Amino acid sequence: MKELFLRFVVGGTVVSFFAVLDDLLKPKSFAGLLGAAPSVTLATLSLAVLKDGKAYAQTEARSMIVGAIAFFIWALRVGRLLLKHELPPLAVTASSILIWMAAAFGLWYAALR
Repeated sequence: MKELFLRFVVGGTVVSFFAVLDDLLKPKSFAGLLGAAPSVTLATLSLAVLKDGKAYAQTEARSMIVGAIAFFIWALRVGRLLLKHELPPLAVTASSILIWMAAAFGLWYAALR
């Protein structure tokens, strides 16, 4: 129960901080971008350090970075297909998920294994 309470406190504090930061930045097309991933990441890493130690949190952080790089590769490919070929968005994003998986596995194999 203590851990669950701590998750709510840390998560809520970090989400609130990034929401305020999001309101201060221009353009407003960033809406929600800073409220989700960074706050969840920081809350997760904070709790990992407290519960499992720095070494575990370090492994988690590296894994998150690899996942983010793989997502960036996926987003570049999806964006290019959508803009250049004007294909249906659902078909492009769904079929391109294999690119994300391949990039994540390849980066894990090359850097984290």
